[in-house]
Order: sequence, then C-alpha cells, then structure tokens
Amino acid sequence: MKNSQLYKGSLNTIIMKLLEENGKMYGYEITQKVKAITQGELNITEGALYPALHKLEADGLLDVEMEKVDNRIRKYYKLTEKGTTETVNRLAELEDFIRNMQTIIKPNLEF
Repeated sequence: MKNSQLYKGSLNTIIMKLLEENGKMYGYEITQKVKAITQGELNITEGALYPALHKLEADGLLDVEMEKVDNRIRKYYKLTEKGTTETVNRLAELEDFIRNMQTIIKPNLEF
C-alpha cells in the first residue's frame, strides 16, 4: 500500500465497500481487485490487509467462510448485517470528508 496515512486510514472502508459490491471475497482477490480498480496506483500488502480483515471480524463486521478450493482451504470474507450497516455509515462519512477536503483545497469551486 502506498505509504500514506490517507490510504491506511481508508483501508477498512475500502475492504467493506468491495465486500458490499461482491458478496464474499478472499484476501488475495481483494488485493487484486483494488489494484485493478486503481490501475496499479494502490497496492494493498498482505501485511496491511490481513490485520484489517481480522480486526473487522473481531468487531463483528465480517463473517468468515472456509471453502476447499484445489485441495486447499480458502477463507472467504463477507459482511455481517452489522457490517452492512457500518459500510453505509463509513461511506457517507468518507464522502463528507472528500467533499470537505475539496472545499478546503479548491474553495472557489462548487461541488
């Protein structure tokens, strides 16, 4: 992941948004989806991703499903009901933040 507190502070919201859109995903799939969406600009490392996933799970926002794929166990993550509600809240908060930052950076433009 880029060495920026802005990205690091948004990681949980990014994960939750992807899970909201895709239902369930496994870790590597999440990293590749972010990389594809951002055209390689944002790379989430395993060292950042898995602690975030475990924290979201511990907070009751994610459920984990184990599935056997090609003779190995794969962990799929999906939002809980609480996680779905929290995703809506976090996305609204992020949109407000972005709007406020745009106003501060370019105060003469209307958004």
